[in-house]
Amino acid sequence: MSLRTIHVAAVVLTASLAMAGCSSSSGEGAGSLFGPKDPKAAAMEVAATYMDAAKRDDWKTACPLESQGFLHGTVEQCVATNTEDETSAPASSGGPDRAEVGPSKASDVVEVPAVGKHPAGYGVLVTYTYTWPGKPTETSRVALRLVEEGGSWRVDQRKEVRPKDMARMPDMPGLVRALLTAGGQ
Repeated sequence: MSLRTIHVAAVVLTASLAMAGCSSSSGEGAGSLFGPKDPKAAAMEVAATYMDAAKRDDWKTACPLESQGFLHGTVEQCVATNTEDETSAPASSGGPDRAEVGPSKASDVVEVPAVGKHPAGYGVLVTYTYTWPGKPTETSRVALRLVEEGGSWRVDQRKEVRPKDMARMPDMPGLVRALLTAGGQ
């Protein structure tokens, strides 16, 4: 190998390492050698994390994922309000009077326009299962509006998806959009 070939290889390697060192893969929307993280994927990740935490009554994790408009106060107030009367085990632990709750799955991401007090963002359908002792497994669905706030995705709106909603509008992306924009609320 010639000295010139080694020099060119060293320059290319140094430039590649410098680019890798300048990028970050830890934050929402963060860049990498392959470009920025997909905003829809980042919103889906936050939606699933939020619902998993909320189902477990883990408000120390869920409250920081809420937007300022959805919090109605500070993160600390949100945690305190949601844990005031909490003396039982987390929802995911099961037990004679608790449901066993499965992991959340986020899907059907759609753009949602600004409406009322809610900024434009993404609507995400979050699905999870739960089983009460001695009963069959049931599925629940929630539509969440996620908005970009401070460089991260935050939950700004939450609507339960009822079976009658799904019967009326079986197109899930359309249903998510309709639920999150209905009545401008």
